[in-house]
Order: sequence, then structure tokens, then C-alpha cells
Amino acid sequence: MNVIQPLIELQDTDGQIRELEREAKDIPQRKAQETARLAGVNAALEIAKSQLETHRSRIRNEEAEAEQVRTKIHDLKIAQTSIKSNKEMQQSIMQIESLEHDAETAENRALALSEDIPFLEKNVASAQAQVDADKGGVDGYVAELDARLAEVNAELARLQQERAMKSKAVSDADPRTLLYYERLRVRRWPAVALLNSDDVCDGCHMKQPPFVGQSVDRNAKIVEQGGKVQGPVVCTMCGRILYRDL
Repeated sequence: MNVIQPLIELQDTDGQIRELEREAKDIPQRKAQETARLAGVNAALEIAKSQLETHRSRIRNEEAEAEQVRTKIHDLKIAQTSIKSNKEMQQSIMQIESLEHDAETAENRALALSEDIPFLEKNVASAQAQVDADKGGVDGYVAELDARLAEVNAELARLQQERAMKSKAVSDADPRTLLYYERLRVRRWPAVALLNSDDVCDGCHMKQPPFVGQSVDRNAKIVEQGGKVQGPVVCTMCGRILYRDL
């Protein structure tokens, strides 16, 4: 009974499954990369907003300080109306002048800080525009990845059913070959390799001893005659199951 043909068909299905499983594993990583990139853009926006708010808060503090000083000046000027002595008046005037200086200093600091506001607002607007642009692209890309993952999972489910049937076909032909293949495919891929006309294994590209090619040919002849082979012929170097072109 010919085990090679169903074995090759099983390996073809396993190859498709391997590719799809790699893709299914890769998709969440690609989503994570895009999400991380968007998170970085969002972080830049939050930094720009924080810098703007910090600047505005400093301006408010300076303006509040100036306002408090102006209030003190106003109270002192009212109090001057009840001052009797020149000494007290001079002291009051000097205190008011000092406070005027403090108020002007705070107001100047607020004014200097205000000059940076347009630049910081521009930074926020630019960062927001980048977030808006990237979010649309990321959302669309993630949706595409989710759709592709659903397709991959559906195809994997179909191929697993197909594999079960092909695996049974190999088992019916030779259960020992199936057992060897299942163990080997975990360590070697592909597990089934062509032995070319020069008796070179297509898997590891090593030339085989004459008896290997003779055994492969003998098995093929036994199959042609309707007989049952005694087991797979394997590469002496890599252990792959060998066959000639069918």
C-alpha cells in the first residue's frame, strides 16, 4: 500500500496549518505594536497639555500674587488718610513703593509667561492632530487585523478537519510511518523530503549511501506490485522520510 502519497498530502496540510498558526500568533503582536505606537502619540499629547496647563497655572499664580499686593496697596492708601505724623506717612509711602515694585514684578512675570502660551497651544494642537490622524489609521488597521484573524481561525478549523482525514489515510496505509512522522515533524520541517536522482536528501542536502536510494526504490516497486512496505526509509543524516518523485 502506498503510504508516501497520503503522507505528502498530510504534510502539505500541515504546512498550511503551520503558516496560519504563525500568522495567528503574529497578528496580536502587530496589534500590540500599533496600540503601543498610538499610546506614545497620546503620551506626547498629554505632555503638551500638561506643559500648557502648568504655564497657565503659573500665570494665574503670578496674577493672583499681583492682585493680593494691589489689595494691600489699596488698603495702605486708605489707611494713609488717618496718619497723623510725617514719620508714619513716610513709612507708609516706602511700604507702598516696595509693594508697587512687588506687584509690577509679579505682573511682568505673568506677562513673560503669557508670551509662551501661543507656542504651547500650537504644540497641543499639533499633538492632537497627530493623535486624530493616527487613531483613525490604527483603528482601521486593527479592524483589518481582527477580520484577518477571524479568517485565519476559520481556515485553521477547516484544515484541522482536513488533517484528521489525511492523518487517518496515512494510518490506514502504515501506522508506524504516521507515528514516526508525527514525532519527527516537531523537530524537522519538512519531515518528508525528496531523494533526488543523485541520492541527495532535499531536506539536509546530504548525499545518501547507495543502500538508501536502493531501499526507496525497492519500497516504490513493492507498492507498485500491491505489496506492503516494512516502514519508511529515512535520511541517514537528518532522519527525514525520503521518497522519489511520484
